[in-house]
Amino acid sequence: MDIVGLMQDPSAWVALITLVVMEVVLGIDNLIFISILTNKLPPEHREKARKIGIGLALIMRLALLGTVAWIVQLTQPVFELFGHGFSWKDMILIGGGLFLVWKATKEIHHNVDPAEHGEDFIAKSTTSTFAAAIGQILLLDLVFSVDSIITAVGMTPHLPIMFVAVIAAVTVMLVAANPLANFIEKNPTIVMLALAFLLMIGTTLIAEGMGFHVPKGYVYTAMAFSAAVEVLNMLVRNRRKKAAGGH
Repeated sequence: MDIVGLMQDPSAWVALITLVVMEVVLGIDNLIFISILTNKLPPEHREKARKIGIGLALIMRLALLGTVAWIVQLTQPVFELFGHGFSWKDMILIGGGLFLVWKATKEIHHNVDPAEHGEDFIAKSTTSTFAAAIGQILLLDLVFSVDSIITAVGMTPHLPIMFVAVIAAVTVMLVAANPLANFIEKNPTIVMLALAFLLMIGTTLIAEGMGFHVPKGYVYTAMAFSAAVEVLNMLVRNRRKKAAGGH
């Protein structure tokens, strides 16, 4: 079906809207990681690192869409272990999940006991810190991009719809990146909550790679509930501060 035909097809518009929403939701994981990682950089480098990280995510996803036939083959088992066939997609998800679990655990340990690590434990200089951050963002971009594209292929066979959905979702990420990162930085308890999210997402990726399907709805519902509870806690703390300041 050509572009004009797609634009006149109501089902194509429904598929596009559904796919955009799904891509935005899946992008939250990536955005949280980018926000936490770039907040470790000196203030003058943070926005640049976020733009580069999200820009790389866009380039990577569009490039993967261009090789969609190859991407679909990543779901084919390449070896079997303990009665389960592992595909390249599974191995990518497991590797990304292990990296997220390691990174989130290390960040949580640093936040709980920062005295052990000094002020900056990612790198010893601004240059190497920036390079390390971009490298880690690129690694997770690959994991989330493969998962995102394979999910998109399962929802619609039309490449133009996938391209538009990916561009729209990454644009939303680009707009939301700085506000989210600033919000996380200004609220220390949100940092711990976001790290817990990354830990859960990493565990979910490992489970998916091992063949255990975890419904995304359960994961995101748990994240939304936890975020709502934290918002209530923040409101309570703010009211107490105002009340204390009034006496």
